[in-house]
Amino acid sequence: MFIQTQATPNPDALKFLPGREVISGEPYNFTNKRSAEISPLASALFEIDGVVSVFLGADFISVTKNNVEWEHIKPLILGTIMDHFLSDVPIIDNMDKIEAKEEREESEFFDEKDSETVEIIKELLDTRVRPAVAMDGGDITFKGFKDGVVFLRMKGACAGCPSSTATLKSGVENLLRHFIPDIISVQEV
Repeated sequence: MFIQTQATPNPDALKFLPGREVISGEPYNFTNKRSAEISPLASALFEIDGVVSVFLGADFISVTKNNVEWEHIKPLILGTIMDHFLSDVPIIDNMDKIEAKEEREESEFFDEKDSETVEIIKELLDTRVRPAVAMDGGDITFKGFKDGVVFLRMKGACAGCPSSTATLKSGVENLLRHFIPDIISVQEV
């Protein structure tokens, strides 16, 4: 098995490409060991000193580190990913915890009168923004809309990335304002 690595705009995050599907459906973002309990792979990655978040995308794994150099932990991460894919252990496990996590994450806020605008925002995010952000090892999700302000959450390599503010303001905000003139701004939550 050959796992490729790819730099991301975030110097503290690397994208690992195992050359096969990682997960199907929506991506998973783990920001601590406790949240990673539903994923044997993410749990194993959190055992490596310096790993602070793990993001599982369709065909990639983004790992974010702190206070350690990549040359010290990259071989450990590659070994952990390879060992996992060579085993018969699932990427995501324990469906009860998964359903509880999804229920918590689904809490969005917006006024019912804005539901049509929210659907357009979500469509633009899904078709134009999320694919581009995934190329950088992350994801962006809708969290809310109020008084012309769109609230979004950055995940994976994009969370904490020095260029995420520019991505939100110059890229996402301009795109949304182009299609929906009622949007005033975009904010990260």
